[in-house]
Amino acid sequence: MKKIGLLSDTHGYWDDKYLHYFEPCDEIWHAGDIGTTELAERLAAFRPLRAVCGNIDGGDLRLMYPEVLRFRCEEVDVLMKHIGGYPGRYDPSIRRQIYDRPPQLFISGHSHILKIKYDHTLHLLHINPGAAGIQGWHKERTLIRLTIEGNKFTDCEVITLGTHQ
Repeated sequence: MKKIGLLSDTHGYWDDKYLHYFEPCDEIWHAGDIGTTELAERLAAFRPLRAVCGNIDGGDLRLMYPEVLRFRCEEVDVLMKHIGGYPGRYDPSIRRQIYDRPPQLFISGHSHILKIKYDHTLHLLHINPGAAGIQGWHKERTLIRLTIEGNKFTDCEVITLGTHQ
């Protein structure tokens, strides 16, 4: 069993609430637009960090994290990419990979729109954790926590960090 803390689109903004809410987590996954190496290093010092680079991430973060990450967590095949779209409208940059070999869990960020949706055609769960930072047009800053046990997802929680102007 693994408890996962999931966030995206921090854009370099640090909030101590990340550590508070990710305290019970075994790993942290960041779906891109990290913003600074310092932010990534602070998360990685707290819990093991899996991350992908996003479109705003500079060369240093692109050297640290890939654009696409595929891995197993427990018995779940996970695919993560910052710009990924969502069920029925996957981004062309990842669409073929998703359709040729669908993961069980697909995570993307970029839109700043929190979305958890099951793709009934491909039998995969898609999660976009929204945006945890203060850059962008979103009103609520969000994180997600979930548990992966074997091949099952449980205890999915949406956490609202507050608003920004």
